[in-house]
Amino acid sequence: MPKGYIIAHITVNDPEAYPEYVRRDTPILNGLGGQFVVRGGQSQVVEGTAHDRHVVIEFPSYEAALTAYNDPEYQEVADIRRRSADSVIIVVEGA
Repeated sequence: MPKGYIIAHITVNDPEAYPEYVRRDTPILNGLGGQFVVRGGQSQVVEGTAHDRHVVIEFPSYEAALTAYNDPEYQEVADIRRRSADSVIIVVEGA
């Protein structure tokens, strides 16, 4: 079965509030089977335009990734991200 991924592209607008999101989302998503593969770090846009920060979280399956994203506890914490950053969140099935 292919793995599932949550891919996030984020530009933080409130650097004082955003760390609370990171602190709280990590244990929730890890507990739902997620493993952070990429989280911030150095990046370079070589074509097109993109947000400043990139995150890839791997899950055992596409369904597990969707379930994690839609989890009520995660969605409560995601509101912090929505208030403190602009973001594009994608759930995708792996190859």
